[in-house]
Amino acid sequence: MRALGIDLGSKRIGIAVSDRSGTIASPLTVLQRTGSRRRDHAAIAALVREEEAEMVVVGLPLNMNGSAGPAAQAAVTEAEALATVVGVPVITFDERRTTVTAERALMEAAIGARDRRKYVDKVAAAVILQTWLDSRAAGR
Repeated sequence: MRALGIDLGSKRIGIAVSDRSGTIASPLTVLQRTGSRRRDHAAIAALVREEEAEMVVVGLPLNMNGSAGPAAQAAVTEAEALATVVGVPVITFDERRTTVTAERALMEAAIGARDRRKYVDKVAAAVILQTWLDSRAAGR
């Protein structure tokens, strides 16, 4: 199953995509927030169609203790709204520490701070998606 992973941010939305077998996630792109959730969601819906995704996995920013704070509730609300326009199932998945993991991977790849900002959101989306793919595989 091909899936799209999404890391929602206030300024940017990181997007990742899995291979057709649903085994490996790769960073895809970063969408700049437009100020219009409707336009942002339409852009994501276009990517769902273009990539032929069958599922969308939205990062859920839980608190470190696993509780859902305001950021997690905002992500759930946005995921619900997104589900009305993308035409495929939309789920949320724990994204704790994904940005830290993405930053670390980019630093290990010797990517400078300025360039890291360009990539971190889509790499974080790939971490979210890969973790979800791995959890599905482990559950089989």
